Amino acid sequence: MPTRLVESVTMVPMHVLTAAEMQACDRATTERFGISSIDLMRAAARAVATFVREQFPRARRITVICGRGNNGGDGMMTARLLGVAGLEVTTLLLGAPEKLGPDVVTAWGELLANATPGTVHVIETAEDLARHNDALQADLLIDAVVGTGFKPPLKGLAKAALDWVQASRAPILSIDLPSGWPADATSATEPAAVFPSDAVITFTSPKPAHVFGQLTRAWDQPIVVAPIGSPLQAIISTFAVNWAGTAMELAKTQRAAASNKGNFGHVLVVGGSIGRSGAPSMTALAALRSGAGLVTAAVPAPMLALVAAVAPELMTWPLAATAAGGISAEGLVPEALTSLMEGKTVLAIGPGLGQAAETVKFVTGLLAATKIPAVIDADALNILAAKPVLLAKLAKGRTVVLTPHPGEMARLAGIAIAEVQANRLDVARGFAQRFGVTLVLKGARTLIAHPDGRVAVNTTGNPGMAKGGSGDLLTGLVAGLLAQHPREAGRAVEAAVYLHGLAANLAVRCPGGTQDEHTLLATDSLQQLSQAFRLDSRGGNGYVWLQGLPVDSKPCVCSNEAGPREVPK
Repeated sequence: MPTRLVESVTMVPMHVLTAAEMQACDRATTERFGISSIDLMRAAARAVATFVREQFPRARRITVICGRGNNGGDGMMTARLLGVAGLEVTTLLLGAPEKLGPDVVTAWGELLANATPGTVHVIETAEDLARHNDALQADLLIDAVVGTGFKPPLKGLAKAALDWVQASRAPILSIDLPSGWPADATSATEPAAVFPSDAVITFTSPKPAHVFGQLTRAWDQPIVVAPIGSPLQAIISTFAVNWAGTAMELAKTQRAAASNKGNFGHVLVVGGSIGRSGAPSMTALAALRSGAGLVTAAVPAPMLALVAAVAPELMTWPLAATAAGGISAEGLVPEALTSLMEGKTVLAIGPGLGQAAETVKFVTGLLAATKIPAVIDADALNILAAKPVLLAKLAKGRTVVLTPHPGEMARLAGIAIAEVQANRLDVARGFAQRFGVTLVLKGARTLIAHPDGRVAVNTTGNPGMAKGGSGDLLTGLVAGLLAQHPREAGRAVEAAVYLHGLAANLAVRCPGGTQDEHTLLATDSLQQLSQAFRLDSRGGNGYVWLQGLPVDSKPCVCSNEAGPREVPK
């Protein structure tokens, strides 16, 4: 099925809310804006039921496992809606129905009033679960045990239910979060016992676990956010973390009919050394593909022909070379530097440079002598790590974007790689604020930290990107979008990071993609950039896909049957 084309997109930044902020949002929605908590629960259940029909259209037998809190209430209302829609639904309540909250009491009563006799069961012991093993033979299990307010670990019947579901081969859909995941977790994995999940649907805004955690069994399984009626004015956060995908609105900006190449910037890529012509070539090609008006690759003169052959649209500039084939400091003479920088609007420096003494002198001299926005990667980062005085001065009066992987980040910050990985959010945010730079800390769930303390989290990308060249492409995409949108540098960087991962995902999962996680090359992603620019991260029903692709942009993973069905209200 072809990707849907988007003419215009209007998405405000999607804030990531902590558990406490989500609870405050729900209260404000009710107390300030008059939307009752029971109506929010009904809207959540409709969202889940609709998602089930879209994403699991072959599921006829469904088992819903409910806790006694509001997450369980969402599950009860979902079970009722799916039953009314004609599906065979079995509902298990973990614990006696006494002392349920007011909204959950309502959900329980409506479920009992509409359920087929023998399909709703109260589970009071682990032995009770064993008597319902036939419910594990369902086409889909829905986990509605505990949600955002939960504090680990799972205990009692919840833990028994986790052990029980392990015997099922059915996919599991988690309402809000896989039960056991703490909402505020910012780590990729959770050491405590958690429910497995094949899809997650949450509401209003993502929580930290949704953007940082590996919540599903596979990287391309859905994590979606469904609106349920809370107004934007109720969504308030001091956590200062957003989802990077909303910046795609910038990348989709329509161009004026009278545009010319001068409107979209001129990127200068500086890099390369003998034997390393591929890195600056990929950076330059990505900058071209991202929409920059002009791109020039400045490389050592002996490798100029190799780089020039990458694309006829690419301009090249020969730099004085050392005997070993690296960049010589001779290029810093005023006349040469003036000619090199004439008309350039963004500098991308680092790919394939090497760290020979002459090259270090050229890189530091060029960065010190120029004031245009700079995207700094690879060997240029390692050079900066050894020049803290230059690093401290670099961002004064200019936009500077650093794109380190964890090893480079450790060298820049003067700490161990393990410390970087254990505290990615704090390390990235603190470094960006301290040096006044935009910092792209690469890896699964790449972070984009801004000088004002805001951080965006990217949720696109896949393990196939763990190959040489991926970072070179990202540098080019960042530089290309920055050249086109210099006044919105932060959003341009976020959009570039999101596009980078999305194109790689399309290369291995979209019907037009031809690779898998093993065969994917960095340049394969460039073939999918056009699709990535046009894809809308929102499904037709307004759900935002943090992870995975909307059902109407690829075949459903569970079925080739077409089309969602209406869910009764």
